[in-house]
Amino acid sequence: MLLSLVLIWAVSWPVIKVGVGQIPALWYACLRYAIAALILFGLVALRGELALPSRTDLPLVVVSGVLQMAAYSALTGLALTVLPPGRASVLAFSTPILVAPLAAWRLGEKLGLRIAAAVAIGCAGLVIIASPSFAVGGRPATAYAMLIGAAAAWAVTIVAVRGHRFQSSPLSLAPWQMLIAAVLLLPIASSVEGAPRLTLLGATTLAYVAPVATAFAYWAVVEAGRRFAASTLSMALLATPSVGLLISAWALKEPINAALLTGVALTATGIRLTVAR
Repeated sequence: MLLSLVLIWAVSWPVIKVGVGQIPALWYACLRYAIAALILFGLVALRGELALPSRTDLPLVVVSGVLQMAAYSALTGLALTVLPPGRASVLAFSTPILVAPLAAWRLGEKLGLRIAAAVAIGCAGLVIIASPSFAVGGRPATAYAMLIGAAAAWAVTIVAVRGHRFQSSPLSLAPWQMLIAAVLLLPIASSVEGAPRLTLLGATTLAYVAPVATAFAYWAVVEAGRRFAASTLSMALLATPSVGLLISAWALKEPINAALLTGVALTATGIRLTVAR
Protein backbone atom coordinates (compact mmCIF):
# COMPACT_ATOMS: atom_id res chain seq x y z
CA MET A 1 0.00 0.00 0.00
CA LEU A 2 2.79 2.41 0.91
CA LEU A 3 4.73 1.70 -2.29
CA SER A 4 1.59 2.07 -4.38
CA LEU A 5 0.87 5.40 -2.69
CA VAL A 6 4.32 6.74 -3.62
CA LEU A 7 3.91 5.59 -7.23
CA ILE A 8 0.35 6.92 -7.52
CA TRP A 9 1.32 10.39 -6.33
CA ALA A 10 4.53 10.39 -8.40
CA VAL A 11 2.60 9.52 -11.57
CA SER A 12 -0.08 12.10 -10.78
CA TRP A 13 2.28 15.04 -11.39
CA PRO A 14 2.89 14.44 -15.12
CA VAL A 15 -0.75 13.34 -15.48
CA ILE A 16 -1.99 16.63 -13.96
CA LYS A 17 0.46 18.49 -16.19
CA VAL A 18 -1.27 16.95 -19.20
CA GLY A 19 -4.69 17.52 -17.64
CA VAL A 20 -4.31 21.26 -17.02
CA GLY A 21 -3.22 21.59 -20.62
CA GLN A 22 -6.67 20.31 -21.61
CA ILE A 23 -8.91 21.66 -18.84
CA PRO A 24 -8.40 25.07 -17.17
CA ALA A 25 -6.43 24.62 -13.95
CA LEU A 26 -9.03 25.94 -11.50
CA TRP A 27 -11.80 23.87 -13.10
CA TYR A 28 -9.48 20.87 -13.01
CA ALA A 29 -8.98 21.28 -9.25
CA CYS A 30 -12.72 21.81 -8.71
CA LEU A 31 -13.74 18.71 -10.71
CA ARG A 32 -11.00 16.66 -9.07
CA TYR A 33 -12.35 17.26 -5.57
CA ALA A 34 -16.02 17.10 -6.56
CA ILE A 35 -15.50 13.60 -7.98
CA ALA A 36 -13.28 12.47 -5.08
CA ALA A 37 -15.80 13.80 -2.54
CA LEU A 38 -18.61 11.75 -4.08
CA ILE A 39 -16.46 8.61 -3.98
CA LEU A 40 -15.44 9.10 -0.36
CA PHE A 41 -18.98 9.96 0.73
CA GLY A 42 -19.99 6.57 -0.68
CA LEU A 43 -17.11 4.80 1.07
CA VAL A 44 -17.78 6.48 4.42
CA ALA A 45 -21.51 5.68 4.10
CA LEU A 46 -20.71 1.99 3.44
CA ARG A 47 -18.57 1.98 6.60
CA GLY A 48 -21.47 3.44 8.57
CA GLU A 49 -19.46 6.55 9.49
CA LEU A 50 -21.31 9.21 7.49
CA ALA A 51 -22.16 12.17 9.74
CA LEU A 52 -21.81 15.91 9.85
CA PRO A 53 -18.51 17.11 11.36
CA SER A 54 -18.77 17.98 15.04
CA ARG A 55 -18.28 21.53 16.28
CA THR A 56 -14.84 20.50 17.49
CA ASP A 57 -13.76 19.11 14.11
CA LEU A 58 -15.47 21.72 11.92
CA PRO A 59 -12.71 24.39 12.10
CA LEU A 60 -10.10 21.83 11.04
CA VAL A 61 -12.35 20.60 8.22
CA VAL A 62 -12.64 24.17 6.92
CA VAL A 63 -8.90 24.89 7.24
CA SER A 64 -8.00 21.65 5.46
CA GLY A 65 -10.61 22.09 2.74
CA VAL A 66 -9.56 25.67 2.04
CA LEU A 67 -5.77 25.40 2.38
CA GLN A 68 -4.60 21.79 1.99
CA MET A 69 -7.04 20.98 -0.80
CA ALA A 70 -8.46 24.04 -2.59
CA ALA A 71 -5.44 26.36 -2.34
CA TYR A 72 -2.84 23.62 -2.80
CA SER A 73 -4.47 22.05 -5.85
CA ALA A 74 -5.30 25.40 -7.48
CA LEU A 75 -1.79 26.82 -7.00
CA THR A 76 -0.01 23.65 -8.13
CA GLY A 77 -2.34 23.29 -11.12
CA LEU A 78 -1.71 26.88 -12.21
CA ALA A 79 2.04 26.40 -11.73
CA LEU A 80 1.97 23.25 -13.86
CA THR A 81 0.64 25.23 -16.81
CA VAL A 82 4.10 26.85 -16.88
CA LEU A 83 6.61 24.53 -15.19
CA PRO A 84 7.65 20.91 -15.81
CA PRO A 85 5.98 18.49 -13.35
CA GLY A 86 9.11 16.89 -11.86
CA ARG A 87 10.67 20.19 -10.81
CA ALA A 88 7.27 21.42 -9.58
CA SER A 89 6.70 18.33 -7.42
CA VAL A 90 9.97 18.84 -5.53
CA LEU A 91 9.01 22.38 -4.52
CA ALA A 92 5.41 21.47 -3.71
CA PHE A 93 6.63 18.64 -1.43
CA SER A 94 8.93 20.99 0.50
CA THR A 95 6.20 21.34 3.13
CA PRO A 96 8.18 19.75 6.04
CA ILE A 97 10.82 22.47 5.72
CA LEU A 98 8.12 25.08 6.35
CA VAL A 99 6.34 23.10 9.08
CA ALA A 100 9.29 23.29 11.50
CA PRO A 101 9.37 27.09 12.00
CA LEU A 102 5.57 27.30 11.92
CA ALA A 103 5.25 24.62 14.62
CA ALA A 104 7.90 26.37 16.73
CA TRP A 105 5.95 29.62 16.50
CA ARG A 106 2.40 28.28 16.82
CA LEU A 107 2.78 25.17 18.99
CA GLY A 108 5.92 26.00 20.93
CA GLU A 109 7.84 23.05 19.48
CA LYS A 110 11.58 23.23 20.04
CA LEU A 111 13.57 24.57 17.10
CA GLY A 112 17.05 23.25 17.82
CA LEU A 113 20.29 23.63 15.91
CA ARG A 114 19.63 20.52 13.78
CA ILE A 115 16.20 21.73 12.70
CA ALA A 116 17.50 25.24 11.99
CA ALA A 117 20.28 23.76 9.84
CA ALA A 118 17.75 21.51 8.10
CA VAL A 119 15.54 24.48 7.21
CA ALA A 120 18.56 26.41 5.89
CA ILE A 121 19.76 23.45 3.78
CA GLY A 122 16.27 22.80 2.42
CA CYS A 123 15.74 26.46 1.55
CA ALA A 124 19.09 26.50 -0.26
CA GLY A 125 17.86 23.57 -2.35
CA LEU A 126 14.63 25.39 -3.18
CA VAL A 127 16.57 28.47 -4.28
CA ILE A 128 18.75 26.37 -6.60
CA ILE A 129 15.72 24.64 -8.12
CA ALA A 130 13.96 27.96 -8.72
CA SER A 131 17.11 29.81 -9.82
CA PRO A 132 16.37 29.58 -13.59
CA SER A 133 13.40 31.89 -13.02
CA PHE A 134 15.53 34.61 -11.41
CA ALA A 135 17.11 35.55 -14.72
CA VAL A 136 13.93 35.59 -16.81
CA GLY A 137 11.28 36.60 -14.26
CA GLY A 138 7.69 36.70 -15.54
CA ARG A 139 5.51 33.60 -15.54
CA PRO A 140 8.16 31.09 -14.36
CA ALA A 141 8.96 33.21 -11.30
CA THR A 142 5.25 33.57 -10.53
CA ALA A 143 4.78 29.81 -10.93
CA TYR A 144 7.59 29.06 -8.47
CA ALA A 145 6.02 31.51 -6.00
CA MET A 146 2.72 29.64 -6.39
CA LEU A 147 4.42 26.34 -5.53
CA ILE A 148 5.98 27.80 -2.39
CA GLY A 149 2.56 29.21 -1.52
CA ALA A 150 1.02 25.77 -2.01
CA ALA A 151 3.63 24.19 0.25
CA ALA A 152 2.97 26.89 2.87
CA ALA A 153 -0.79 26.25 2.72
CA TRP A 154 -0.20 22.55 3.35
CA ALA A 155 2.25 23.37 6.17
CA VAL A 156 -0.35 25.52 7.95
CA THR A 157 -2.80 22.62 7.75
CA ILE A 158 -0.26 20.18 9.21
CA VAL A 159 0.40 22.50 12.15
CA ALA A 160 -3.37 22.83 12.69
CA VAL A 161 -3.72 19.03 12.68
CA ARG A 162 -0.91 18.65 15.23
CA GLY A 163 -2.73 20.91 17.65
CA HIS A 164 -6.17 19.35 17.11
CA ARG A 165 -7.99 16.64 19.06
CA PHE A 166 -10.14 14.69 16.63
CA GLN A 167 -13.71 13.73 17.54
CA SER A 168 -14.16 11.76 14.28
CA SER A 169 -11.73 9.75 12.17
CA PRO A 170 -9.72 11.60 9.50
CA LEU A 171 -11.29 9.40 6.81
CA SER A 172 -14.85 10.31 7.84
CA LEU A 173 -13.94 14.01 7.67
CA ALA A 174 -12.17 13.76 4.28
CA PRO A 175 -15.27 13.94 2.02
CA TRP A 176 -16.45 17.08 3.83
CA GLN A 177 -13.03 18.67 3.35
CA MET A 178 -13.12 17.81 -0.35
CA LEU A 179 -16.68 19.11 -0.67
CA ILE A 180 -15.59 22.45 0.82
CA ALA A 181 -12.69 22.59 -1.64
CA ALA A 182 -14.97 21.92 -4.63
CA VAL A 183 -17.63 24.41 -3.48
CA LEU A 184 -14.99 27.09 -2.88
CA LEU A 185 -13.30 26.55 -6.24
CA LEU A 186 -16.55 26.48 -8.26
CA PRO A 187 -17.36 30.23 -8.25
CA ILE A 188 -13.67 31.15 -8.57
CA ALA A 189 -13.21 28.91 -11.60
CA SER A 190 -16.46 30.19 -13.15
CA SER A 191 -15.50 33.85 -12.75
CA VAL A 192 -11.84 33.51 -13.74
CA GLU A 193 -11.95 30.81 -16.43
CA GLY A 194 -15.54 30.92 -17.67
CA ALA A 195 -17.35 27.75 -18.70
CA PRO A 196 -15.27 24.57 -18.35
CA ARG A 197 -13.76 22.99 -21.46
CA LEU A 198 -13.67 19.20 -21.39
CA THR A 199 -11.71 17.07 -23.82
CA LEU A 200 -11.37 13.30 -23.96
CA LEU A 201 -7.72 13.48 -22.92
CA GLY A 202 -8.52 15.85 -20.05
CA ALA A 203 -11.35 13.61 -18.84
CA THR A 204 -9.01 10.61 -19.02
CA THR A 205 -6.50 12.32 -16.74
CA LEU A 206 -9.31 13.20 -14.31
CA ALA A 207 -10.37 9.54 -14.33
CA TYR A 208 -6.97 8.80 -12.78
CA VAL A 209 -6.38 11.86 -10.62
CA ALA A 210 -9.80 12.11 -8.92
CA PRO A 211 -10.62 8.50 -7.93
CA VAL A 212 -7.07 7.11 -7.73
CA ALA A 213 -4.62 9.91 -6.83
CA THR A 214 -7.14 11.74 -4.60
CA ALA A 215 -9.89 9.51 -3.18
CA PHE A 216 -7.98 6.20 -3.00
CA ALA A 217 -4.70 7.90 -2.05
CA TYR A 218 -6.34 9.71 0.87
CA TRP A 219 -7.81 6.44 2.16
CA ALA A 220 -4.45 4.71 1.63
CA VAL A 221 -2.46 7.32 3.55
CA VAL A 222 -4.91 7.07 6.46
CA GLU A 223 -4.64 3.27 6.48
CA ALA A 224 -0.84 3.39 6.12
CA GLY A 225 -0.71 5.83 9.01
CA ARG A 226 -2.41 3.23 11.20
CA ARG A 227 0.18 0.57 10.32
CA PHE A 228 3.45 2.53 10.21
CA ALA A 229 5.16 4.96 12.55
CA ALA A 230 4.74 8.59 11.50
CA SER A 231 8.49 8.87 10.83
CA THR A 232 8.41 5.79 8.59
CA LEU A 233 5.44 7.11 6.64
CA SER A 234 7.02 10.54 6.26
CA MET A 235 10.32 9.13 5.02
CA ALA A 236 8.60 6.83 2.51
CA LEU A 237 6.51 9.66 1.06
CA LEU A 238 9.67 11.74 0.60
CA ALA A 239 10.46 9.46 -2.34
CA THR A 240 7.44 10.82 -4.23
CA PRO A 241 9.03 13.91 -5.84
CA SER A 242 12.20 12.02 -6.82
CA VAL A 243 10.18 9.25 -8.44
CA GLY A 244 7.94 11.87 -10.05
CA LEU A 245 10.99 13.60 -11.49
CA LEU A 246 12.21 10.36 -13.06
CA ILE A 247 8.77 9.57 -14.47
CA SER A 248 8.45 13.08 -15.90
CA ALA A 249 11.91 12.81 -17.49
CA TRP A 250 10.87 9.54 -19.13
CA ALA A 251 7.29 10.37 -20.11
CA LEU A 252 7.48 14.09 -20.90
CA LYS A 253 11.20 14.41 -21.68
CA GLU A 254 11.73 16.82 -18.79
CA PRO A 255 15.41 17.84 -18.77
CA ILE A 256 17.48 16.94 -15.69
CA ASN A 257 20.73 18.82 -15.14
CA ALA A 258 23.35 19.05 -12.41
CA ALA A 259 21.81 22.15 -10.84
CA LEU A 260 18.41 20.49 -10.55
CA LEU A 261 19.92 17.33 -9.01
CA THR A 262 21.87 19.46 -6.53
CA GLY A 263 18.72 21.32 -5.56
CA VAL A 264 16.78 18.08 -5.17
CA ALA A 265 19.55 16.59 -3.00
CA LEU A 266 19.69 19.64 -0.73
CA THR A 267 15.92 19.84 -0.42
CA ALA A 268 15.67 16.11 0.37
CA THR A 269 18.45 16.45 2.96
CA GLY A 270 16.68 19.35 4.62
CA ILE A 271 13.39 17.45 4.72
CA ARG A 272 15.12 14.32 6.02
CA LEU A 273 16.73 16.21 8.88
CA THR A 274 13.49 18.01 9.63
CA VAL A 275 11.33 14.89 10.00
CA ALA A 276 14.04 12.65 11.58
CA ARG A 277 13.50 11.61 15.17
